[in-house]
Amino acid sequence: MSKKEKLLRKFLQVPIKKDLTFSELETLLLAYGYVKIEGNGSAVKFYNKQKDSLINLHKPHPSDILKVYLIKQIQEKLKEVCRG
Repeated sequence: MSKKEKLLRKFLQVPIKKDLTFSELETLLLAYGYVKIEGNGSAVKFYNKQKDSLINLHKPHPSDILKVYLIKQIQEKLKEVCRG
């Protein structure tokens, strides 16, 4: 199993893992063809032109750990894009 597949499985896991990081998310999204677009402050977007999919979020701080509500939103996008 590739790193990309392992990360996808980790992000789609139910119940949601509470130790997922922004760095892992960035690695996963870039592997699935997203481009990172930096905004002001902690705002960041990931855009996949081929799938016309946009993910808006703020980088977590002070730690790199993603909030559970954010992971739920990301799971929906991943199900659409990575499995579709």
